[in-house]
Amino acid sequence: MTAFFQFYLGTGWGWFVANLILILLIALPLMLAVAMIIYADRKIWAAMALRRGPNVVGPWGLLQSFADGIKVFLQETIIPASANRGLFLIAPIVTFTVALIAWAVIPFGAGVVLADINVGLLYLLGISSLGVYGVIISGWSSNSKYPFYSALRAAAQMVSYEVSIGFVLIPVILWAGSFNLSAIVTGQQGHIFGWINAFGLNPLLLPLAVIFFVSAMAETARTPFDLTEAESELVAGYQTEYSSMSFALFWLGEYANVLLMCGMNAILFWGGWLPPVDWAPLYDFLFNATVTGLFWFFLKIFCFFFVFSWVKATVPRYRYDQLMRLGWKVFLPISLIWVFLVSGYLMLRAQGMLPW
Repeated sequence: MTAFFQFYLGTGWGWFVANLILILLIALPLMLAVAMIIYADRKIWAAMALRRGPNVVGPWGLLQSFADGIKVFLQETIIPASANRGLFLIAPIVTFTVALIAWAVIPFGAGVVLADINVGLLYLLGISSLGVYGVIISGWSSNSKYPFYSALRAAAQMVSYEVSIGFVLIPVILWAGSFNLSAIVTGQQGHIFGWINAFGLNPLLLPLAVIFFVSAMAETARTPFDLTEAESELVAGYQTEYSSMSFALFWLGEYANVLLMCGMNAILFWGGWLPPVDWAPLYDFLFNATVTGLFWFFLKIFCFFFVFSWVKATVPRYRYDQLMRLGWKVFLPISLIWVFLVSGYLMLRAQGMLPW
């Protein structure tokens, strides 16, 4: 596509138009996916509570998310009189923008990626770390004590679990030998320890896959880690003072981050776009087109999202001390130990001291 537009529009404008189209091909379907997973989230909760969920607006309630979007769009944006007006409006923009730009390096299939950079995983770590700024700015700029308390809790929670996520990713990088996300996916193809590598999962990294999944729920402040809301305060957290589209941007950013973490689970531990069973005849039959790779990748994302919703509907909220203890006293030591185990295994295998 880039070569086509560069031929007709010149090098500069051709590159710009081609990349703009690619960005829109990612951003617009992502916004549609966010609207639909909000609907799916509500349907899953309702089914687990023996309710019907959204079922009035559109066939089977499919248009409920769009109706909610129109409602918040038509509402008045209220800014508290004592709030810092500039930062108050910037905070949701930061949260929403950070949630979108992270998708630039996500490979949807073999060669299907906007920016296939060699440091894609480092890019994602940097972008996810920026998300905490939107939370802190929104809580502080509201000039209200409850949003401020919530912002401090959310910031401490996100930073705490980013530490364990960082150590979890080190063995994945060592195994793949690259920070490139496409290389990490292809590195999961094949056989491990003489076993069939089902779902692309490396058995040695299974504990890390569990830690990453739980840490992803804490990173996105999903139940049971939604400590941004507290029963004692009876408020919605750092976005309490927000209304209209500024609140909707927080909402969209949250679900875009949830989808991103589901995609990261699939890429880092479950083979990304690879088929679920790496068996040559099945692989040759199924994995013969980009569309097939997209199908497997999106199916894995939906499976992880279903588990996210399942946990939210069934698991009670943690206390804050339990949340911090899990991150610092359980996940961090285990991830550190696994760094030594995986690096030791790879070193011994490279020296020919292990048969597998």
